[in-house]
Amino acid sequence: MAEIIEMPKLSDTMTVGTLVKWLKKEGDTVANGDILAEVETDKATMELECFFDGTLLKIFAPDGSEVGLGEPLCAVGEPGEKVEAPAKKEAPAAAAQEDKKPAPKAEAPAAPAPKPSAPAPAPAPALAPSNSGSRVKISPLAKKLAAEKKIDYTLINGSGPGGRIVRADILEAENNPPAPRAAGGGGGGGGGGGKPTWAWRSAFDKSPVHEAGVTALSNMRATIATRLVESKTQIPHFYLEIEVEAAPLSALREQLNNGLGNDGVRVSVNDFILKASALALRAVPGVNASFTSEGIQTHSNAHVSFAVAIDDGLITPVITDTDQKTVFDISVETKDMAKRAKAKKLAPAEFTGGTFCVSNLGMMGIARFNAIINPPNAAILAVGTTVKKPVVVNDQIVIGERMSLTLSCDHRVVDGALGALFLNAVKDHLENPALMLV
Repeated sequence: MAEIIEMPKLSDTMTVGTLVKWLKKEGDTVANGDILAEVETDKATMELECFFDGTLLKIFAPDGSEVGLGEPLCAVGEPGEKVEAPAKKEAPAAAAQEDKKPAPKAEAPAAPAPKPSAPAPAPAPALAPSNSGSRVKISPLAKKLAAEKKIDYTLINGSGPGGRIVRADILEAENNPPAPRAAGGGGGGGGGGGKPTWAWRSAFDKSPVHEAGVTALSNMRATIATRLVESKTQIPHFYLEIEVEAAPLSALREQLNNGLGNDGVRVSVNDFILKASALALRAVPGVNASFTSEGIQTHSNAHVSFAVAIDDGLITPVITDTDQKTVFDISVETKDMAKRAKAKKLAPAEFTGGTFCVSNLGMMGIARFNAIINPPNAAILAVGTTVKKPVVVNDQIVIGERMSLTLSCDHRVVDGALGALFLNAVKDHLENPALMLV
């Protein structure tokens, strides 16, 4: 009898998954351990593993489709075995389950049924082309591909469920560019001419959407929205700010990187900040904690996560036992994790379990900012850019290199004095960076 492979729960908050791409096709021989497909969850793109030997008899969910937990993806069995599509009889049950979901669930907009509901002003029928209203339905993979190839996907009629634009539509548009719309949009692409040199203009130029409209939430964006609203409304935030003299850190970092040469690991300022944060957590363990219904949970390990911007959101990979690792170890791990995070190839264990978080926008020229706490952490450190400016040292005006640190604290766990102790511990380590190498 054929085995039906269903959508598994690949993260703790996952309610729906997007079938990004099948790596096997119907009729292929598969074995236990083979990777059948790539599935996007609310946090990353994961591999769908096969646990049976046989033939891939039937694929129920095409590329780009969104599938609820427990719904069928494919069937594996003996060659020639007949398989009926269970998706048809599963559909009413799935719809009933969606009706039972609480109204505030943010995942609901990101998990449309086969007939998507458009925003109220859009009178288009359920199966209208994706460009018929202001809401554009497109899979995350197709959206990323469109950005890479600079294709305006708002001109494309999607071939996926409910007019959703999928990867195949983008590839087709690359070979046969869609005609521009008769009305509207002519100046949306901006520009022509040479490529902009400013970073923000380059980033804007990569975006395929330059006109008003509503873009459906991806699983990841819906989860981010839910968690950050919960954090900001349920956690009493307060903020502490301090300036760090970064000249000693800059000098040591330059010395290390020059000494390592091209073949060595090049350490970044952020690597030192992660290390300093972990050592400060050890020195001030009251910040290395979480608020729970039973009380304040203090953590025995300093697992520091760091924010990484990815397509359609951000993710926080975790450096486990950060305090016990060298700055060079941290550098290797952060570079590897950041690269795999941008490719959505992190395993769930690599972005869960953090006890503290660092968000660094200094490399983007941001002087200072207030970060939103990442539950269940009790605090998050926001790092600004390093600025050369006049400072007073021993009653003399000199040029200093100052970097701003802003600590967002959960007042249920961390009081002002405790947060100040922690922030000063981070400052002391960064201003005496050589001590972090021993």
